[in-house]
Amino acid sequence: MHHNRGILNLLRIGSIKVDEMNPILTEQDVRNSKFLQALSMDERSLLIHNSRLIKMSSKSIIYNYDESFKAVYIVLSGSVKLGLTTSSGNTIIKEMAYEGDVFGENVFVAQGKRKEFAKCFDGGKVLEIKLEFFKHIVQNNPVFANLITETMIERLQNLQVRMEAFANKSAKQRIVEFIKNSARIRGIKIGINECLINHGMSHKEIAFLTDTSRQTVARILGELKKTDIIHFGARKPGKILIRDRQWIAA
Repeated sequence: MHHNRGILNLLRIGSIKVDEMNPILTEQDVRNSKFLQALSMDERSLLIHNSRLIKMSSKSIIYNYDESFKAVYIVLSGSVKLGLTTSSGNTIIKEMAYEGDVFGENVFVAQGKRKEFAKCFDGGKVLEIKLEFFKHIVQNNPVFANLITETMIERLQNLQVRMEAFANKSAKQRIVEFIKNSARIRGIKIGINECLINHGMSHKEIAFLTDTSRQTVARILGELKKTDIIHFGARKPGKILIRDRQWIAA
């Protein structure tokens, strides 16, 4: 299949750009996602005609709460936050989906409607897979089906761990664990022994993920900065520099 990016017409849907023709997945895309690696060559070929590439800007909405199921998604680059808005107007972030992750996959257990929203967090690309084709792969590819099942179980386990942490760990412990987990997932080695996290979150968003308050997050981060465990700038609080990478494993 010949592909020329110059002839692709880009359609704007809100703040999201969608390619009218879906480009062939790159080798890097496949390497970055265990879900794409599980597909056969025939399934990857069919995927081209049953998916589309979404180029996201920061804060792009991928789907809203209570929307009907139409597709399942894989993050190719960037990250996506999954959450819901309470009746009082507060936003609760349930979890984050990072490069290579699948999300919106709970199409077999919900009642035909989304129980969360999905918003782009820091720009990037996601692959939107048509629902019927996703179900076809699950039914015919046992390796892929097993990965999806494992993901759903893992998310339930993460929720249990989060509830246990809320009951048994202090706010500081939960915030420190958030920093360490972010470093393990997205940390970039800087210099000899430092680690940079470009998490891009506000204090309020970190508070939702750690079940604390914005004021507590600001206080704990300030304490860690004062003791030179981490460093961040006032103008770029979404980036945290960990001074000693050994602290991550402590």
